Amino acid sequence: MELSNGFYSVHEFRLEAKWLIDPKHLFVGPKIGEGAHAKVYEGKYKNQNVAIKIIHKGETPEEIAKKEAQFAREVEMLSRVQHKNLAKFIGACKEPAMVIVTELLLGGTLRKYLVSLRPRCLDTRVAVGFALDIAQAMECLHSHGIIHRDLKPENLILTADQKTVKLVDFGLAREESLTEMMTAETGTYRWMAPEVFLLKQLSCFSTSD
Repeated sequence: MELSNGFYSVHEFRLEAKWLIDPKHLFVGPKIGEGAHAKVYEGKYKNQNVAIKIIHKGETPEEIAKKEAQFAREVEMLSRVQHKNLAKFIGACKEPAMVIVTELLLGGTLRKYLVSLRPRCLDTRVAVGFALDIAQAMECLHSHGIIHRDLKPENLILTADQKTVKLVDFGLAREESLTEMMTAETGTYRWMAPEVFLLKQLSCFSTSD
């Protein structure tokens, strides 16, 4: 349903009209990634190569409500933050499935790239360049009051020329102004800040990234 202010609303989900994806123009190709909350496919949208993230809906009413809220948060954040080191947001839709469409990055994850170099080490200049890419992405998020909460090599994707790193997956991201109890969904244990892992800090802050 289109609202008078140029937004589309489906239940609690509100999206500016320019970001609304028409699923009829989506072609879903092979799966290129999978996590606890979603699967990611290579595909096309209006002849543009894209990454298509399909969110798991859940089974119980509680799970469904939680997934829908998570989806709405992720879309809202993606739609208002644009940066050269963040995967470009193209659009989203909620029906017939919760879908987020972003640019397709073909360089693979930073983790796979680093593993492929073994036993060699990453060139220092390249390492510094990647570190700057990551720092700039995080600075952009934090300047908008957004905490990613799941920064790890698997969520850092290289461009096709493997010279630039971009941050992806805002599924666990939160507004810094919101006070929330940390739960098991908060990031990946191996990459968590110590205070988050130990549950000593009940609120999310940018320092947790």
